[in-house]
Amino acid sequence: MNMRTNAYRDAHRRALEDPEGFWGEQAAALHWERRWDKVLDAGRAPFYRWFGGGRINTCYNALDRHIDQGRGEQAALIYDSPVTGTVARLSYRELRDRVARFAGALTAQGVGRGDCVVIYMPMVPEAVVAMLACARIGAVHSVVFGTSSRSVSTMRGR
Repeated sequence: MNMRTNAYRDAHRRALEDPEGFWGEQAAALHWERRWDKVLDAGRAPFYRWFGGGRINTCYNALDRHIDQGRGEQAALIYDSPVTGTVARLSYRELRDRVARFAGALTAQGVGRGDCVVIYMPMVPEAVVAMLACARIGAVHSVVFGTSSRSVSTMRGR
């Protein structure tokens, strides 16, 4: 058995034996706008509350912190479509800038924290930009990956 498998098994065992300790350590590796009060609140089981009182921005953790740590020019997204033959690479900085522009466009349209956004797009880099833009401004998003009308018609006929 290799070291990666052992590391995975050790982490899995620890997560089962001490979920609060394990997940608290994992969460501490992320940037929090406000640190949580308690890792796990089981006071209303089975309606558990993880990281109560905490506030985190997943977009910041996905992009900005990597730029802050000097990896701004490193590839953050590699898009390789065998269908269209398109290959695109976006650095953390390029992706962050696109996300910021789209977040600004959403905000200009009145979208804000807690609003729901449906993203209907094919699996292209712009779909990732839209998802991260929603996360940046605190909007909830749901993704429907669009396909060709022929595929949709076929699926409807089933």
